Amino acid sequence: MTDDIALAFEHPEARSRATGGPADRLSLRDFIVEADIGAFQEERGAIQRLRFNIVVEIAPLPEGLDDDVDQILSYDRLIEAVQAELARERLNLLETLAEGIADRILAEPQARRVFLRIEKLDRGPFVLGVEIVRDAAQDRVEEAAAPHPVVVHFGADALALPDLVARIGRHIAAEDPVVFTLDLPPEARPAALTEDARRRIALLAIEQNAWAFAARDARLKVVATRTELDWALRNGRAAVWAPSKLVLDTPGAPAGAEDAAALSLWLAGLLEARRLVVHGAVTIPAGSRVPVERA
Repeated sequence: MTDDIALAFEHPEARSRATGGPADRLSLRDFIVEADIGAFQEERGAIQRLRFNIVVEIAPLPEGLDDDVDQILSYDRLIEAVQAELARERLNLLETLAEGIADRILAEPQARRVFLRIEKLDRGPFVLGVEIVRDAAQDRVEEAAAPHPVVVHFGADALALPDLVARIGRHIAAEDPVVFTLDLPPEARPAALTEDARRRIALLAIEQNAWAFAARDARLKVVATRTELDWALRNGRAAVWAPSKLVLDTPGAPAGAEDAAALSLWLAGLLEARRLVVHGAVTIPAGSRVPVERA
């Protein structure tokens, strides 16, 4: 085995030492957590063990450290970076998780370069994993934060209003960016024996409404992910929310999809919306931190 191949399978600390000069290093070894992650349907809802090995090359410790933990990049910050990314949303790819963790660590003032290995321990009689190296000195494109939108919810009865197109146009023309959310269609849905199946069928029914709604105005764009939502808001595009992916992939999302108004209120909170505007005879759950207005 050549030195390069042997090094490829070494611990990230060995990789760090081999590819850089003298450096101070902080490491977290064999940190195992459980998570719902994976691109295959059989992985959804199946908790898997993930093993993390992290090495961070850090700037020299400051003078006069005086044994003060507040002056250093602590081990806890590495653990918190892992936990924060796992809590943010359900992910399909280890690569996406690794990028998010590396970004969090490199945001720390002392961090210079991070070596990160993540491994799945329960996918078979083997270990699957990904390893990345990221440098704080690399040029990173910083995107502006998405603006706070107005979320506009149309109940099933409001979709039959004769002035529906005009109402849509007024919201698009308003100063604030807008995200439209839709109620369930009134038609009966297929029966299902499990709660998970009923939830997915309800979400798909909302998405059917979303596509029909977006077809009423060429300026409307159906969006499904948080990335698409943020892009639409930053670029002044009126968005119509297709909820399945974001609801299914976000920890803490409402469990029941049949209450579309509750989903809209949850989205408004997630986006830190300026307000939620409601068209139609819709009951909005109490206790919202987002102001609710009736159109």
